[in-house]
Amino acid sequence: MAKILLTTLNSRFAHTSIALRYLYANLKELQDDAKILEFSINDATQTIVEKLLIHTPDIIGIGVYIWNVSQVNELIHIIKKISPSIKIVLGGPEVSHEPFRVNLDDADFIIQGEGDEAFYKLCKNILNGKTSQRVIKMSMPSLKDISLPYRFYTDDDIKNRYIYVEASRGCPFECEFCLSSIDEKVRAFDLEKLLEEFELLWQRGARNFKFIDRTFNLNIKTANVLLNFFLQKKPPYFAHFEVVPDHFPQLLKEKISKFPPGALQLEIGIQTLNPQIAKNISRSLKLDKIKENIRFLEENTNAHLHLDLIVGLPGEHLESFGANLDELISLSNSEIQIGILKKLSGTSINRHDIEHGMIYSNIPPYDVLQTSTLSFMDIQIMKRFSRFWDLFYNSGNFKKSIKLLWHNESVYKNFYAFSLWIYAQTDSTWHISLQRLGELLFKYLCEVKKTDAKLIAKNMLEDIMKIKGRAIPNYLKPYAKNFTSKSKDGTSGFNKRQH
Repeated sequence: MAKILLTTLNSRFAHTSIALRYLYANLKELQDDAKILEFSINDATQTIVEKLLIHTPDIIGIGVYIWNVSQVNELIHIIKKISPSIKIVLGGPEVSHEPFRVNLDDADFIIQGEGDEAFYKLCKNILNGKTSQRVIKMSMPSLKDISLPYRFYTDDDIKNRYIYVEASRGCPFECEFCLSSIDEKVRAFDLEKLLEEFELLWQRGARNFKFIDRTFNLNIKTANVLLNFFLQKKPPYFAHFEVVPDHFPQLLKEKISKFPPGALQLEIGIQTLNPQIAKNISRSLKLDKIKENIRFLEENTNAHLHLDLIVGLPGEHLESFGANLDELISLSNSEIQIGILKKLSGTSINRHDIEHGMIYSNIPPYDVLQTSTLSFMDIQIMKRFSRFWDLFYNSGNFKKSIKLLWHNESVYKNFYAFSLWIYAQTDSTWHISLQRLGELLFKYLCEVKKTDAKLIAKNMLEDIMKIKGRAIPNYLKPYAKNFTSKSKDGTSGFNKRQH
């Protein structure tokens, strides 16, 4: 039985919590009496409670995030009803800044800030019967004094789940919507020790490394050393980095260009390309550098790019957002994630509330509901736009055929019209099968855009048949007689069953 349980609800089973492993790594002599138990937000709350209470713990530490805070509220409520003597300790970004918009009053203790060392001290006090204040506000610990967490990823984690790692904490930028901007000082871990831990993970079979650093390419020396670590390894492997778009010196470009296909993913937070909107939110925007670097990454590397745009920034209207999207599409064929602005406690985005008429939901994930330039209806439409964009564009299922929507015209205006039409047909943005999505796209291109059916079918067949074994859907069969294509393994797009 474990006296101390460390738990959280991840957004998906495939995700792991590096935070829990940091806490466990720094429990010192209490480690033998501690255990990590992870769940997902899709698990039934009462079942989670049952699995926790089997261990008859004295302390349960829970990581609280925007995606699980509502379930954590329910989790605490049930635990306290069944076993009120258990001490519940909360930590994580959702409780590190006030105001709390979900009631967490039933928790016994809250650690605000980085709890690597604070959790250990609190557990010692609780187990020794000493009193502690309920809310513990932490200053940033020295990273040199923290034990690293990587040996506490299990073999099952390495085999089946994402492995999260970091080389630094903090962010030097001051973007007002982001919690990372609060920790303006960037602190780095000992690089030599990190490489030793990463090598151990590699030897154990880890082949996917997701770096959670907010600005991986800020320190070019460190970035190059870490990139070299992977370049010296034999593929296949996968490394994910979050990068700032305007800082790619030549040496870094040369390193990135050496990665084979499928090995490197770069997440690039664009958010807006409108200089005035960027100024509103204190975001650095070096447009020429950003465009130059995206073009380079797109044209001269095999890196998979993940670009981010935000709807609802103070002062930004739909036309400005549309111009952002059109510009990005002209620079890159990569994934473009469209998010809705959120108001996170602790950020300074609230300074725009009056001037720009910013109204937000107090229910997670705290989305903006209305601004002076976007009505509630506008934002609802853009939420659906974002969802359909994921289904049709980011999924890669319609890579060729989706471009027929905007052929040499505005991507934004044409996809906006398409998303309105799609929603009118489905009254839903979820549980739409791939075949139904294809049928809708084909119908819209034929009936609304008046595109030649044979041209549509040619492109859609190439999209659909690029995956070996897919059957030709009924709506395309009349056009498939003379179709030939190569699937990923080089064989014909048809098989006997499909003829």
